[in-house]
Amino acid sequence: MSQLGNIPHTIWWEDGTVRMIDQSRLPLVGDLLVCNTYDGVCVAIAGMAVRGAPALGVAAALAVALWSETEGANATSVDAYLARLDEVADEIARTRPTAVNLMWGAERMKRLARDNADVGLVQLRELVLQEALNVRAEDEERNRALGAHGAELLAPGSRVLTHCNAGSLATAYFGTALGVIFTAHAQGKVAHVWVDETRPVMQGARLTAWELKMAGVPCRLITDNMAASVMRHGWVDAVIVGADRIAANGDVANKIGTYGLGVLCKEHGIPFYVAAPSSTVDLTLETGDGIVIEERDTREVTGVTVAGVIEPRSPQETRALDALTAEGAYKLGMTKGHQMELSRKGGAYQFDAWLRIAPPNVDVYNPAFDVTPAEYVTAIITECGIVRPPYLGSLAAACCGTGSIHELG
Repeated sequence: MSQLGNIPHTIWWEDGTVRMIDQSRLPLVGDLLVCNTYDGVCVAIAGMAVRGAPALGVAAALAVALWSETEGANATSVDAYLARLDEVADEIARTRPTAVNLMWGAERMKRLARDNADVGLVQLRELVLQEALNVRAEDEERNRALGAHGAELLAPGSRVLTHCNAGSLATAYFGTALGVIFTAHAQGKVAHVWVDETRPVMQGARLTAWELKMAGVPCRLITDNMAASVMRHGWVDAVIVGADRIAANGDVANKIGTYGLGVLCKEHGIPFYVAAPSSTVDLTLETGDGIVIEERDTREVTGVTVAGVIEPRSPQETRALDALTAEGAYKLGMTKGHQMELSRKGGAYQFDAWLRIAPPNVDVYNPAFDVTPAEYVTAIITECGIVRPPYLGSLAAACCGTGSIHELG
């Protein structure tokens, strides 16, 4: 039975602050981040406390609004306000290079401010905040429409495989690839979901499996290198993934490992669907060759990050932990480069750790994304409908007038 009411909202505006679930610690630790400055949002983006292409677009818009409500309130003229807003928006857009929605959200805020430069500072700041709230509200609307279109592609009893996390946590609310699955499951069409763990940051294991369990969708977690085997057994009817950028010809940048799934689907005759809002389509890029691929910290590959809560079992344990954390967070001295920090958390104690699994000084290549050529993509699901090959032209027609980045110039 569908339990969609349990899936989380990810990022929102409240009491003059940007608030978000800290996804870096999910699912075993659930923390709420409260950002009082725009650069706090940038830190959250860089550290993947907020991630997922649509959520990053919302984060960019809310971060600009947060700047406007704080530092921007001290501007002495509209010209000075606009000049600094442009700088802030560009800084936010540079925080992560691959997801086009981050740039889309920042550019949308810049355009709104420029187009209303004649209204005066007070009203301009009100318009900037309202635009950011609009971006967030529109994200949910688009995701629900996308989910409805995508559900039409699935037959009753479908067994779906997904990669990374394209659920509510990757958006302001509801999800893209998981939005399709949530909608189809509510219609009785989804029998089971295979969840790729998604190395090295484990978004599938940590986030997608958690969301599906919360929503009451039957699922089973597998390692990334098991996907070929479950396909060969005939246990997969469709693959649905999200996207961080889609070029005009239909080439798709998504979490590393997506390209391999596209190749496997073609070999096994399985439809490979990409679910993304029109804001993820970048018509300024003719092909995926122009997409900048972010490379991340080598520690994501050479070790594992874990977080949890210690609940003392005796007064002696409580006294020991109190002594260690009396002056704040305590970093334990550990060998082999392992790291662990303890801190108080209510009546318990939180630990955050990084544990090495690879030999010291080993060379690492850690791209966060890969590009799946359009020839492997069966269809692209947007809030405007289903887009099929040839994508050059059909994507432009589907996204025209929906606020895609190509309109921003």
